[in-house]
Amino acid sequence: MIHAVITSYNRNFTARNDANPATHAFVASPDVVSALSFAGRLTFNPVTDELVGGDGKPFKFEDPSGHELPPRGYDPGQNTFQAPPEDRAAVQVAVSRTSDRLQLLQPFKPWDGKAPTDLPILIKVKGKCTTDHISAGGPWLKYRGHLENISQNCLIGAINIENGEANKIRNQVTGEWGSVPQTAAHYRDHGIKWVVVGDSNYGEGSSREHAALEPRFLGGLAIIVRSFARIHETNLKKQGMLALTFADSADYDKVRSDDKVDILGLESFAPGKNLTLVAKHTDGTINVSAFVLPTISIWLIHFLLIGNFPCSFIQ
Repeated sequence: MIHAVITSYNRNFTARNDANPATHAFVASPDVVSALSFAGRLTFNPVTDELVGGDGKPFKFEDPSGHELPPRGYDPGQNTFQAPPEDRAAVQVAVSRTSDRLQLLQPFKPWDGKAPTDLPILIKVKGKCTTDHISAGGPWLKYRGHLENISQNCLIGAINIENGEANKIRNQVTGEWGSVPQTAAHYRDHGIKWVVVGDSNYGEGSSREHAALEPRFLGGLAIIVRSFARIHETNLKKQGMLALTFADSADYDKVRSDDKVDILGLESFAPGKNLTLVAKHTDGTINVSAFVLPTISIWLIHFLLIGNFPCSFIQ
């Protein structure tokens, strides 16, 4: 049996509506969605086909009509804004420590100023990788206020080029196979920064910031891709992540999933200045030295040195 969801809401990513990756999701106008809901079948054509009413008689839908805008304008609603107190330092937000849906954010640690070397590649992503692959929706959305819990979905939908599977990667320290979040947390808890290597238009889809927050929370330093979706690239920078693109997209193929990488020039980076990526293979050879274009701005440098965008206000 094939499952399908027809929605007028512009989100039709895999498993977004019912958490079932086998469900086909389609976006249509509210008129078409309503007509198909009455018909109960995808083959129904509301322009030409008939339905049978409760009285047993066939009928056809009339052409939809309505106002483009409300004739009397929009209801302004009730103004419920409450200005924050002048002394904000005295305000404490009470969140239960046992809550699995809310968690107070803590500032990320700023960059230590040292050149990153011997960074493991957490995962080399094969093909399309949307924000839903990076931070899955569906039942995970209830954890949006709890960064530690929602980070357990980080990159679980991305395809590992090493084995063609999702959410199964090799830990370069232990050699064991595990989930992406589990492996990332192991690196982080042992003081090891890591990178992700991605394909083209990495991070396309929605603008959800958790897709940038989660890699940062789990100890990532850089996302290195052929190309970025613009909004996701911006979100990564705001969290103090290095969003880097290969100057030559063919260099993606030269990097191996079990490489250790150095990012050279970071301690003196500046707008308009390239960085160098050195990938060291497990067989001892070093035959990749690819320039990456970080599209650096003064703000990115600021976020990297401070920790992330929220920390810039705290400090």
